[in-house]
Amino acid sequence: MSENPTEWSTEAGEAVLDGAGPDASGRDRLLQELEDAKALAEENYKKYLLSIADFENYKKRQERDEARRASAHRYMLLERLLPVIDNLERALQYDSAGDLLRGGIEQTLKGFEAILASEGVTVIEVLGKPFDPRVAEAIATSPAEGGVEDDTVTEVAQKGYGLGEHVLRPAKVIVAKHSG
Repeated sequence: MSENPTEWSTEAGEAVLDGAGPDASGRDRLLQELEDAKALAEENYKKYLLSIADFENYKKRQERDEARRASAHRYMLLERLLPVIDNLERALQYDSAGDLLRGGIEQTLKGFEAILASEGVTVIEVLGKPFDPRVAEAIATSPAEGGVEDDTVTEVAQKGYGLGEHVLRPAKVIVAKHSG
């Protein structure tokens, strides 16, 4: 500031007399600086809002990715449990096992089935239905007998399982075919 109490100075160091005000070109320059500062503030505010929106989208994307990973891990775990159930079912097909052993195996199998059911796993029912390659894999054919139509599942060699709308494992089946 200058030593004269009736003067004040601008940022540029220009002396302006108190009461006289800035001249027209100085006022225009100050107004332009104000407009530039407002424009910069508006631009920064828009960048701020965009940053907030980007961060919210990032959080949502991370949550979706985490849900997908958890679902994939669950799917893999359940898929690995299925051969254990298959082995228990095969063990129950043999009558040579004692009643106590058979009872223990049946209880173990029921426990696994209950766990799978609680996780939303369902058995894909294909026996007696038309063969559907989306849910079953034909491993053999058998002659169509007794009015059974072609491409009808006559035997299930291995159960198929679904998880929601997805096939966890297709059923392995034998399909009827007319000879000739």
